[in-house]
Amino acid sequence: MQWRSIVVGLVVLRLSLSCVVWLAFGLGHNVSWGFNFPLNFNLQTLDLKLFKDETEAFKDNSWSQRVPSGKYDEPRTSCPKIGEDSPQKSYMNFYDGNKDEYVKRYNTFPDTLKAQMKAQAKDMFYFGYDNYMKYAFPEDELNPIDCRGRGPDVLNPSNININDVLGNYSLTLIDTLDTLLVLGNITEFQRAVKLVIDTVSFDKDSTVQVFEANIRILGSLISSHILLTDPKHPFGDVAIEGYDNELLHMAHDLAVRLLPAFENTVTGIPYPRVNLKTGVPADSINETCTAGAGSLLVEFGILSRLLGDSTFEWVARRAVRALWSLRSKETGLLGNIVNIQTGQWVGKQSGVGAGMDSFYEYLLKSYILFGEKEDYRMFQAAYESIQNHLRRGRESCNEGEGDPPLYVNVNMFSGQIMNTWIDSLQAFFPGLQVLSGDVENAICLHAFYYAIWRRYGALPERYNWQLQAPDVLFYPLRPELVESTYLLYQATKNPFYLHVGMDILQSLEKNAKVRCGYATLHHVVDKSKEDRMESFFLSETCKYLYLLFDEDNPLHKSENKYIFTTEGHIVPIDQRFREKQWEDLFPLEEGETPEDEPQNPPSNSSNCGRIPDARRYALPLKSVYMRQIDHMVGLF
Repeated sequence: MQWRSIVVGLVVLRLSLSCVVWLAFGLGHNVSWGFNFPLNFNLQTLDLKLFKDETEAFKDNSWSQRVPSGKYDEPRTSCPKIGEDSPQKSYMNFYDGNKDEYVKRYNTFPDTLKAQMKAQAKDMFYFGYDNYMKYAFPEDELNPIDCRGRGPDVLNPSNININDVLGNYSLTLIDTLDTLLVLGNITEFQRAVKLVIDTVSFDKDSTVQVFEANIRILGSLISSHILLTDPKHPFGDVAIEGYDNELLHMAHDLAVRLLPAFENTVTGIPYPRVNLKTGVPADSINETCTAGAGSLLVEFGILSRLLGDSTFEWVARRAVRALWSLRSKETGLLGNIVNIQTGQWVGKQSGVGAGMDSFYEYLLKSYILFGEKEDYRMFQAAYESIQNHLRRGRESCNEGEGDPPLYVNVNMFSGQIMNTWIDSLQAFFPGLQVLSGDVENAICLHAFYYAIWRRYGALPERYNWQLQAPDVLFYPLRPELVESTYLLYQATKNPFYLHVGMDILQSLEKNAKVRCGYATLHHVVDKSKEDRMESFFLSETCKYLYLLFDEDNPLHKSENKYIFTTEGHIVPIDQRFREKQWEDLFPLEEGETPEDEPQNPPSNSSNCGRIPDARRYALPLKSVYMRQIDHMVGLF
């Protein structure tokens, strides 16, 4: 089993939203992840015990896996080095990367085609948005097959798949507000804001997940308020006559209703759910995921700084610190599920996908926004642990032999592999790597997810890289791959990523479009559908697709710098968010001094965009490695 890799010899990146220089970390292992389990082995229940004697296999940077049967076979790498005189040929010699279909397909993208894709992305958004407003508003979501609205499942309170997200507060309209500005529709943005102010209330008997209410509702209200009142007017004059900070007041009201989640917890880590009217339910569980509890700091921090009230940032930062204090002393890794009262890890899996993804994202983005050095120190340490213990594959993406890089799920204490699947949420990670400056690894990892997309026309929720098949088959129109594609294009300006965006857009049109919108794919193979269009399809997936093809968007032309929240909401990188009206929220850690500086922190730079033209028109990943990955995911 083999993979494809990538090289980008760049330290300086070009980012449209934040023009910064970051040093790449370069901590990856030169290891292999080519497993050869028997096909009747139950990989989803793979137990750590099977690997307890495998410690040495992880130490020599030539990582391989053995068959977990009654006895262990000799280690077997997936891409051995073969001499010139060998009757076998190295995989690398099968293809000439300069004379194949990959170069022909990806090395150019005409402006006329870019304009067509921009128009198609815009049409996609409005087909979903207009039908939501016609058939579903003021309910939370649109059922695009039946052309009806959807709200909380009041008859089945235990249906958290629905009730964690839908709070009976016109979710899709709120979540979509700043996308209207990105598309240049100031009139509809102003109308939508007035509708939200006039019709939405949070005084509802709805039990919602704190994380979802924060990123989808609170984040959008804050973003829209900032864009409405921004004197620099990046999207033109969007001011509403008589606007009196109502969106900010609504955000404050919602945040206050979320605060009970932080009360009565021994660790300071919040409960996962609250009732917007009555607080934490009496039957609430004491377990929460790392991402859910540790991804509140961006929205809560901005709100505190807008209001001059430290309460919200204080509780969010306390939760992050509490989680950070529970990381493994051996590996530096965190688990994915924790008991908020005991601080014990209930889920010991460490990865970069579901349950953990936005925790890492918000460590970095909090530093970018607020300038708090401890946030970047935590991100640096977390990323180093990820590179040391989760990354598998050859050390260099775009040269050498062996498996391409992949980030696997491991036990947080031992660093040993726990299963052989990755999930679709992990596709966000290349975008985070771009922001951190590790473009080479970002290109490599993104290429793998794109290959899976090409095979299925979607990303299955879980993909088993050993069996080369999905473990969990649905695709709810998630944005993560599009987001990483957009950020990689902004960093490299390579037309390859425009082709990726076009493939994604056309797949969505072909496989997900229904009578009144775009539907969740129930099964990525047979393309059967579920009657649900989640709000993030309009707030993120369509937004990133449109921005990918819109070179002249105000976000790309403005002198201001912007960053996206984990829900894709736009917030400016503004000096006022680096100023506080209160003393430091927490004392210094033992041994820390005020002069301590994070190593190689990001900084503004005039070197942005200095990418050689030749680099922009070569494939970001050599053809031989692209073909390698395509082969490994079963494309041929």
